[in-house]
Amino acid sequence: MAGWVAVTTGFIPLLCAIFLSFGSEKPAVTIDGESKQCLVCHGSPRYELTDTLTGETVTMKMHAELQIDPVEYSKATHGAFKCTDCHSIDYHIHPHPVSTKFEVNYTCMDCHGGDETYASFNFETIEEEYLKSIHATELGSEFSCWSCHNPHTYRLSDKEPGQLINRVARNNSACLHCHGDINNYAVLIEKELPDLIKSHSWLPNQSLHFRKVRCIDCHAANNDSIMVAHLVLPASESVKNCVECHSTNSILMGSLYKHQAAEKRNKLGFYNGVIMNEAYVIGANRNYYLNIASVVIFIMVLIGIAIHATLRYIHRHRKHGN
Repeated sequence: MAGWVAVTTGFIPLLCAIFLSFGSEKPAVTIDGESKQCLVCHGSPRYELTDTLTGETVTMKMHAELQIDPVEYSKATHGAFKCTDCHSIDYHIHPHPVSTKFEVNYTCMDCHGGDETYASFNFETIEEEYLKSIHATELGSEFSCWSCHNPHTYRLSDKEPGQLINRVARNNSACLHCHGDINNYAVLIEKELPDLIKSHSWLPNQSLHFRKVRCIDCHAANNDSIMVAHLVLPASESVKNCVECHSTNSILMGSLYKHQAAEKRNKLGFYNGVIMNEAYVIGANRNYYLNIASVVIFIMVLIGIAIHATLRYIHRHRKHGN
C-alpha cells in the first residue's frame, strides 16, 4: 500500500493560535507542539493526504467523532495532556496503523481509581452508581464514561460561580446527544427514539423546566457522597411528583444546588435561599418569618370575625329582647 503522509497547510495551526487567544471561563492551557500536530488534521472538518510515491494529494473529510475543537480542548480538564498520554505512540504515523483501532480506551478509574489526590471526588462510588444505572445494565460495553463525557472537551464546571444555566445546558446536551438524535440513539439500541415532548407532556411549562433543570435531577437517584448523580434510573422510576422539587424539602438541594448548599446558608429566614440566586422555585423559596406572619394574620382575621360575629349576636339579642 502506498505510504501516505499528512500535509501541513499552515492555515489550521494559525487558526488554532487565534482561537486559543480567546478568553474563557477556565483559562486556556497552552497546547504542546506534539498535540498541535495532531490538531492539524483532527482540528479541522477536512484534511489533506499526499501519496509519497505519486505526489497526488487528496482532500478527505474528517469524521465528526474524530474532530476536536482546539478551543474546547484547551479549556478542558484534560487539556494540558499530550495526545500520546492517552493514545498509543503509533498515532504519530500518518495515516494511523489499523492496529490503533483496536486500542482499548482508558476509563476514569484507570487514572483516578485509588488516587488520594482525587479522593474527594469519590470515583469508586461513581463507578458503583454507574454500574447499577440503566445505561450500564441495558447497554453493557456499548456504553462507557466517554459516551456522556467527551474526554477532549469535558471540564469540571459544577463549582464555577454564576454559570448554573450554562451548566444545565451542557449537562442536558450530553443526554440529548443520544436521546435527541435518532442516528446516535440507533447506534446504541434497536428501539424507536422516544418523543421527548410527548413523554414529558405531564410537565407544566416544559421549556422553562428544560432550561432550568437537568435531566438527571429527575432521572437519577441522588447520593450524598458524590456531587453529581450517576445512577440513571428507568423512565418508569423518574420523578413525576411536583412536590419533590416544589417544597422546602426540594430534591434540587441534593442535586442541582448541592454545591451551593454546601457552601452557603439560608439568610433572612428564606428556605433554600441558595436557589433564589438562580431561580424562583414555587414552594421551595418560602420565607420562615413571612410564613409565621401569614399564620398570625390569618388567626387575627379569624379572631376579628369571631369578635364581630359575637358583638352582632349580643346586639341583636338585646334589641329583640327589649
